[in-house]
Amino acid sequence: IRRCHETGKREGATVKDAHKKLSIIDEGFTVDGEVVGKGRLVIKGTVNGAVTGDNVVIAEEGAVHANAHVNEMTIGGFFDGKIEVTGTLVILATGTCLGEVQCKDLVVEAGGILNAAVACKTSKP
Repeated sequence: IRRCHETGKREGATVKDAHKKLSIIDEGFTVDGEVVGKGRLVIKGTVNGAVTGDNVVIAEEGAVHANAHVNEMTIGGFFDGKIEVTGTLVILATGTCLGEVQCKDLVVEAGGILNAAVACKTSKP
């Protein structure tokens, strides 16, 4: 953060601004229903229902039993349901993905489990 020479007001990102686009469902929390948001969502707890968002990360200790429509998703924990990812789906070595997957790009690390019907769509003719 710096001060503008002419106005004396502070400029630049603040810590408060940096956290505006980050949401966490922490360990021990369970959400039954629909989770909708912008920015990055980190799931360390459990979500049952539906997830819609920009960038969703299921941490190693997280579990999602839902339909998901997201721009980007990283699975380090457990996912069971239907995923529609407009960008990249990454399944980490600690991740498990069951159900149906529709995505543009798919990355599965060694050790990651993908047991789903998969359709990768491309914008190429």
